[in-house]
Amino acid sequence: MNAVNASGWRPALGDAGEAKIPTSSGDYGLMLEEALSFELGAPDKCGVDMENFDRAPAAGLQKFLRQSAPALPGLTEPETVRHYTRLSRQNYAIDLGPFPLGSCTMKHNPRLNEKMARLPGFADVHPLQPQKTVEGALEVIEQLAHWLVTLTGMASVAMSPKAGAHGELCGLLCIRAALDARGETRDVVLVPESAHGTNPATAAFAGFKVETIPATPAGRVDIEALKAKLGPNIAGVMITNPNTCGLFEPEMKAIGDAVHAAGGYVYCDGANFNAIVGKVRPGDLGVDAMHINLHKTFSTPHGGGGPGSGPVVLSDALAPFAPLPFVTRGADGHLHLVEEENADEGHGRAFGRMVAFHGQMGMFTRALTYILSHGADGLRQVSEDAVLNANYVLRSCEDMLPAPFAASGPCMHEALFSDAGLADGFSTLDIAKGLIDEGFHPMTVYFPLVVKGAMLVEPTETESKAGLDRFIASLRSLAERAKAGDQSLHSAPHYAPRRRLDETLAARKPVLVWQGGAGVPATPSLSEIGGS
Repeated sequence: MNAVNASGWRPALGDAGEAKIPTSSGDYGLMLEEALSFELGAPDKCGVDMENFDRAPAAGLQKFLRQSAPALPGLTEPETVRHYTRLSRQNYAIDLGPFPLGSCTMKHNPRLNEKMARLPGFADVHPLQPQKTVEGALEVIEQLAHWLVTLTGMASVAMSPKAGAHGELCGLLCIRAALDARGETRDVVLVPESAHGTNPATAAFAGFKVETIPATPAGRVDIEALKAKLGPNIAGVMITNPNTCGLFEPEMKAIGDAVHAAGGYVYCDGANFNAIVGKVRPGDLGVDAMHINLHKTFSTPHGGGGPGSGPVVLSDALAPFAPLPFVTRGADGHLHLVEEENADEGHGRAFGRMVAFHGQMGMFTRALTYILSHGADGLRQVSEDAVLNANYVLRSCEDMLPAPFAASGPCMHEALFSDAGLADGFSTLDIAKGLIDEGFHPMTVYFPLVVKGAMLVEPTETESKAGLDRFIASLRSLAERAKAGDQSLHSAPHYAPRRRLDETLAARKPVLVWQGGAGVPATPSLSEIGGS
């Protein structure tokens, strides 16, 4: 059957759902098929004119001469520019449309942040500069730390962790150091089913045993099951709030009180802080440690801007054990970094270092710019609008796609659906691949694991109602096609640069390097692994 998408455009599909594209080149309109740079290049090509360097090398360097030319593609300048421009057109980006990835908070990044991050003194700062030459950068770190502590209601913050999972490790190492200081050996961390998948992985990596806490039918932590596991061997609990079902944990304070009474600590995964920033302070709920993904809540591009950043806010109980280095203001009024050699400055029980340097100035500068430009009222509106948008998606689609926890009330920042109710043989994967043909990046699929065939949608606060309406129309259209048994969905996407691959084979036998060239067998073709 031929299905009309949300925009009214009808793709030309055959009886088997295959797209009929009469082209022999692989090009489709202005979307050009692109070979690898190694396949485009030739040894006799070069994009620059270079002098002939036949002179003998300097004394002692003879042994470093290459015995053969490097195996690099030779390209002219136009070929190089066109190659990367064509590849860029096959990318999806936040500047093209929304990333509805649940638990990822992929929102628009204000250009003001980028402008500030590129200011001289921030963009070109070097970790080995004398500290007296980077006091401006240190003040950015100090101000950002102040706001993170203020917004979370915590006692202090470790700024050095580079990302969320790195922050989780930092928090658990602080907990281990605190237990060691108490002379206690506790080796079990409790992790609810509704927590992020990195939580149990990080706990195991830190040397703890992991025990799972089940979820209630309403998608929250089963507090009675948690209390039943508390004992002298429990180091703490790692809880995600709001959780990965897109729901707030209303018994968070009671959970914290119970864990503390048993001698443990409470780690909160702060990846979803965007849903509660300005509304809830985790410190008021009994949290001892929580990482904050600056790229999620405070708008730094995912995968851009240099190293990531996952500061960890800490309670009074864990603050003395935070890692070095950290920024402090000396008696002379100047800012400086506390390092190992002067760790006695009120921080003598630090568990050590997690990184060599604060290498995330781009992230710090963007995050502070975002906070200062919004102010307290603006940040509160961020979370309110994010929750409003998620509930708009939830209520607009729950009649077409089952929403497992919709009956228990509003969601937080994410709308959670399942593939129950689709025609036999149709699944979440077909909906996700169909969204690509509709011009959208798919939502998070098959996660959280507590829901079979899960589809987790996080629209964030930066999507307009008109943009959400377009996404909702596409999602409803795909659900209707899947319920009607439209076989073309099984082979979607039809209009992406690449068709659907055999993802199992791709995971088990990944092709990570190009091996073509004279006398060297080429890597398997896309058709061999299920693509075209």
